[in-house]
Formats: sequence, structure tokens, C-alpha cells
Amino acid sequence: MKEISANDDNIDRGSLKNSLTPRQIVEELDRYIIGQGEAKRSVAIALRNRSRRQMLPEDMRDEVAPKNIIMVGSTGVGKTEVARRLAKLVDAPFIKVEASKYTEVGYVGRDVESMIRDLTDLSVNMVKLEHTVQIREKAEQMAEERILDILFPAPRSRSKQEESESEPPEIQAEQTTDEETTQVVEIRIDSMFDTDETGLEAETTDPHPKVEVMAAEADESRQAEERYEKTRSKFRQMLRDGRFEDKEVEVEAKTRNMPLVEIFSSSGIEEMDINFKDMFGSMMPKSSRKRRVSVAEAREILTQEEAEKLIDVDQVVAEAIRRVENSGIVFLDEIDKIAGRESAAGPDVSREGVQRDILPLVEGSNVMTKHGMVRTDHILFIAAGAFHTAKPSDLIPELQGRFPIRVSLKSLDQKDFKRILTEPKNALTKQYIAMMKTEELYIDITEDAVDEISCLAFQVNESVEDIGARRLHTIMEKLFEQISFGAPELEERQICIDAAYVGEQLSEIVENQDLSRYIL
Repeated sequence: MKEISANDDNIDRGSLKNSLTPRQIVEELDRYIIGQGEAKRSVAIALRNRSRRQMLPEDMRDEVAPKNIIMVGSTGVGKTEVARRLAKLVDAPFIKVEASKYTEVGYVGRDVESMIRDLTDLSVNMVKLEHTVQIREKAEQMAEERILDILFPAPRSRSKQEESESEPPEIQAEQTTDEETTQVVEIRIDSMFDTDETGLEAETTDPHPKVEVMAAEADESRQAEERYEKTRSKFRQMLRDGRFEDKEVEVEAKTRNMPLVEIFSSSGIEEMDINFKDMFGSMMPKSSRKRRVSVAEAREILTQEEAEKLIDVDQVVAEAIRRVENSGIVFLDEIDKIAGRESAAGPDVSREGVQRDILPLVEGSNVMTKHGMVRTDHILFIAAGAFHTAKPSDLIPELQGRFPIRVSLKSLDQKDFKRILTEPKNALTKQYIAMMKTEELYIDITEDAVDEISCLAFQVNESVEDIGARRLHTIMEKLFEQISFGAPELEERQICIDAAYVGEQLSEIVENQDLSRYIL
């Protein structure tokens, strides 16, 4: 067996420096998510292992399987928020899906392979956007020239010359041959009538006047060309200075006429593995529709059109599929909704059947998409669920074995609520203060008010239903209800929210469990 030493030349450690370390990932998640250190560490290690695998020799790289994760925790403790923040952290195709949306093959609904198709579409859009950024400068220059052609059209002679230059060389050669043949025929006919009665050739006319006329025309044409280029340069500078931004121009936007087609299928359109939009789109010719828009809008329309011409679609698709296969991440939320064994009453299409369909994707299989075949062997799956009525062991054994890492997220207490209200970058208190500031209303939330809100949220979760940090949203909305409604008319532009104000607004509702159940 080949050993991989620390000095193996096939391992490129320099590239690892470009990816986030596990500690950096945890620190970034700490900015938005309070607590749940074990879940953050597991996710950070899994992401780092993706980068480590890419550095391995090719024969070893294919053998390293992703370590899929199951996160178990009650609602509102941060499972979905981890997924949202991961999507912004990783420079890789990432999709969050709900397991409860899928049905077993053969029933009406979405089949599980659609998550891979959606992930591939996202990857293609991501790569296309990156390529667009790279060629945007050139596309903007080409769009600028097209706008100048609209604002300051070329002279007719120049237009004809450009059209002839833009024609293929074969057509130009044919035209040149035809012109030469015509000239030869004209010379031979002229020579028949250019002799006198004695058969002697007549005296030829002096060609110099014609040469002088041609030279004068060429000089005049050159001067006109210089004047046109000089004026066009002035227009270009004025366009760059923004002096034509509000001027309306007429542009031709290319559109594709799509026929109205309705498809009825008991297994869903995704079972057919056919993208009808692309199929009919390739059959229908593109048509140009004239629109009157401002120069600013025309610049965006034409830039996008020119960028599409410059992008190599085959290269984009190939790179997108490679990213999905090597770096793709699927966050499978609400997996507890499909946990459970078959009941004796009959088949349950949303439980074990969906698990059996998900299993090949997690194990590794080929999924046909409109962009081509995609292998799922190295796609990372992160599953999450509350597991109130079920437990991870209720999943089929084969699926359990494909999620070797299990992380338990703890419920939130009063201290966690207080930190959630103040510490994160997007804390609720900061959001409400910023919202009211748009009305020129300045809110000051005291520390004892934060303590009171945290205490009430924890109390309602304990007495009614534990929905985690989502309870803070309902309480904060009820607390700011009067202020939000009367903000435009309030004479007092500075309001201090303290513990007494919080108690006045919420204590009666919190103490009455019936009111808490329906209001908070």
C-alpha cells in the first residue's frame, strides 16, 4: 500500500491557504449564530475536508467519501441559520431543500433527483456570473460602440464598406471575380468599336484626368472619414461623462417566441428528464423587438447581450458540473418528517419510500440533468431535523450508515436569548432600531429591557411550546406594535424602552396562557 508522507510532492498545500480554516469558519458563524459550538465545529471540519480532498493525488482523491452530517435539535435553535450562513461562506454550489417536499417515485410530486438538477442549475448560473464579470469590460466597450452607432450613425458609404468587410471571404472573393469578369467583357467590347475604317487602332484618350478625379474623391473620402472619427470621439466622451443618460434611444432586443404548452403527467414533468423550454427554444427562431429606453437602460441591455455572445457556454457547463461533483453541498432540512417505518395500514409515500430514493444519491449515483450527467459520489449532504416524534434511528439502516456524523443542538435558555438580542451582527434589537430610524424616530433599548424580554421569551417557551429563538420575533413584534403604527405621527422623536415599558406591554399577555398561545 502506498503511503502518503508529509513531503509528498503530489499534494499542493499552497492552495489550502486560499480556503477558510475550521477556526475561521466557526468565527464567521459566531457573528450570526449564538452557541451550538459542536455543530459549528462539525460543519467547519466537513468544509475543510472538501479542500483537503482536492489536494490529494488523483487515485486517493476518488476513494475519500464525504462525511455527511445529521444535526438534531428542536425548532428555532439555529439549524436552518447554519445553512443560510454556510451558503454565503462557501465558494461552492450550495442548495437548501425541504425533505418533506419530495415524494416516492411513481407518485405525483417532486422526485428526489430534482435537488441535484436544481444544484446544477445554480452552479451553472454561478459560473456564468463569474465569467460575465471577467468579460464585462469588453462587453461594455462593445455595447458603447452600439450605442454610439444609434446616437451618431455612420455615413452610408462607410456603412456599405463595413457591411462588405463583415461578409465572409468567400462572398467577397466571388464579388471580386464577378467585377473582374465584367471589366474584361467591357474592355473586349470596347476594343471591337475602338478601330477606324482602315483597321488601325484609334488613338486612346489621356487617362490622367480620370486618375486626378479618383485621387480627389479618395482625398475627400479620407477627410470625411477623419471628420466622422473626430465627431464620434466627442460623442464617446460625452457618453462616458453621462450627458446622454436620460436620452431615449431605440434598441433592438432579441427575444425568443415560446409556444404555450401544457403538459399533464402523473409522475411530474421532472420524471421526463426533458427541458421543454430549451427544446422549443432551440426550434423557435430569435426575433428582434424594438424598444424605446433611456441610454442607461440601453447600456445594460446591450452589455448583457454582448456578454452572452462572448461567453463560452460549453466551458461554463463543464466547469459547473465539475464544481457540483467535487464541491457541491446539499442541506436537507426537515429530514425528521420522512423518518419512520411503514405502517401496517398501507404505504406511506412521504416516508420510507422517499428515504429509499434519497439513498442512491447519498451513496453515489449518476443523475441526468439538462446540462449533462452529474455524479453524486462526492457531494456533501447535511441533514437536519427536530426529531420530536421520531428519532434518527427511525431512518432506514442504509441511510443511517451514510450519515456517520451526528450532532445534537441544545435548546436555548434565557442567557442565550439575551445574547441573541444583542451580540449578533443582525441582532433583532439592532434591526428594530434601524427600522424606526428611517422614520426619524430614535429608540433606546436599555439592558434591563433586554433582560425582561429574554425572561418573557423563555417563560412562554416553557409554558406553551418551545419554538426556540423564533419566540423572540413574536415578542419583539408585539412590543413594537404601537410604536410602529404611530411612528409617522408621534411628536416625541426619542423613545426609551425599559423593563417597565416591556412589562406594561407584555406581562398581561404572558401571564394568560390562552392569550400567549394565540398572540405570542
